[in-house]
Amino acid sequence: MIVMKFGGTSVADSEAIARTISIIGGRLDRKPIVVVSALSKVTDLLYKIADSASEGDRKAADEYIETLQSRHITLAEELLEGNPMLEEARTKVADICSELKNFVGAICALGELTDRSKARIISRGEWLSSTVICYAMNSRGIITNFIDARKMIITSDNHMKGEPDKAEIMKRVPEAVSAAFSGADAVITQGFISSTVKGEPTVLGRGGSDYSASLIGMAVDAESIEIWTDVDGVRTADPRIVPCTKNISRISFEEAAEMAHFGAKVLHPMTIEPAVMKNIPVYVLNSMNPGGEGTAILQSDKIEDGVKSVSYKENILLMNIFSTRMINVSGFLQRVFAAFSEHKVSVDLISTSEANISLTMDGNQDIDAVVGELSKFADVDVDRDKAQISVIGKNIVNLRGLLKQTMSSLKDCNVYMISQGASFVNISFVVDRSSMKDAVREVHRYLFEDKDYESGDQRIR
Repeated sequence: MIVMKFGGTSVADSEAIARTISIIGGRLDRKPIVVVSALSKVTDLLYKIADSASEGDRKAADEYIETLQSRHITLAEELLEGNPMLEEARTKVADICSELKNFVGAICALGELTDRSKARIISRGEWLSSTVICYAMNSRGIITNFIDARKMIITSDNHMKGEPDKAEIMKRVPEAVSAAFSGADAVITQGFISSTVKGEPTVLGRGGSDYSASLIGMAVDAESIEIWTDVDGVRTADPRIVPCTKNISRISFEEAAEMAHFGAKVLHPMTIEPAVMKNIPVYVLNSMNPGGEGTAILQSDKIEDGVKSVSYKENILLMNIFSTRMINVSGFLQRVFAAFSEHKVSVDLISTSEANISLTMDGNQDIDAVVGELSKFADVDVDRDKAQISVIGKNIVNLRGLLKQTMSSLKDCNVYMISQGASFVNISFVVDRSSMKDAVREVHRYLFEDKDYESGDQRIR
């Protein structure tokens, strides 16, 4: 049994979906569980519907819903032309959109949009795409049964970013999948969407379809998890800003997790965790180039040492906390991090000296309350418009000259902080946001395009 997740660009239109169905058809002997995202740009449209509802703008919301319905009905017509299933598919799409329209109308009348209601609205995209694709697969001779992901992926009651209940998921998924495979070649379900144990709607957060696939793979002990996207696997850097990136044929779970956490766009940051729990290989593949090699994410002992990529985070805050009370005093760090925990602000990098702590965090977080709390016992400075560049690879601490080369490539920009992970999988640098793109290009050129660096007697690229 394998899990195959197809992202928005892999199901963007009828041509992309036909290609996706062909890929699935080539794996029927492995009992594919298909996890799909909403069509490309549909989640953005649903957020607009939610925003219009919160503002009481019924007219705008209805127009957006009409656009949503028209796109999916047109898609069904293109995929099911001449097939008797078409009318049923049209009706299903219309019913889903009608229910959404009634719900949004109620919110407009009420004048309040809760997170619970917002989760219900934005989950419609995956529901619509999986419905149409299920009909299309059956019309092409692949007997496919539909599974409601909300019955399997159970989370906390944080409606917009549910925390998966892995024990409940492990119990529910095998039962649902086993029943759905009765008489079927494949089953299809939705990424991103979930529910509480009471059945209240939740979602896993933007990009959460990868996470859904990994959780399902974990629960069924999948042979592999395939993440189908629009790029040929994981690259040595973001090809949108670095022109000469290279494909990485294989990386370790640890390297992939670091890449995802430190800015790589290919995988959702949490994707790797459930796969690691069961040692399930993850493959990142290109639905527009199904014959491509892609990238395999495997156990660390199957991966060679060396730098694999240069990642970045474009909008971070750098906070410096200074206090002489730190010196030879136990409990100071505990007090600092209690403030972050209390106000639910997450931290990325940490560097400490005898009287100073430097930390980075995502620039979209509200940190005013944390700063207020810390200022009661320390001097707090916050630098905005910073960016983080991370060099990621296995055992990079053993690569002689790596830090020297990397720092040399950063000679034309200010470096405010350096942090090396205890796992020896990353070295990160904080620079001005305005110089980040040039710095990433220079670091990549030094590490992957111009020169070799050495690790012991072995030369590594």
